[in-house]
Amino acid sequence: MGQARAELAGKIHIYVGADDTYFLNDAVYRMEDFLNATKNPAYGGEVTYGPRAEHCWNGDPTLANAYSRLHYDTQYLPKILDQIQKTAPKGADLTGWRY
Repeated sequence: MGQARAELAGKIHIYVGADDTYFLNDAVYRMEDFLNATKNPAYGGEVTYGPRAEHCWNGDPTLANAYSRLHYDTQYLPKILDQIQKTAPKGADLTGWRY
């Protein structure tokens, strides 16, 4: 079994094209196996493969990369805000920065 660092729990998010031009998806399969085997704590992130997607696939299965990279802010900010709220220190102001 692998062992994850507590500081990384919930913070590892990997997006790769299932048909990566440089075959990087092969390494991601191995990384995913390692991450899924971690305990105490479990890694708690995500690994997503873009079906038939090439190198630099960014996690949006509904659009080609040329278009989806134009909306990273709307694609990832909700995930980032959720992570901040889940991991904020006790007593942190979680409302003053949200408009």
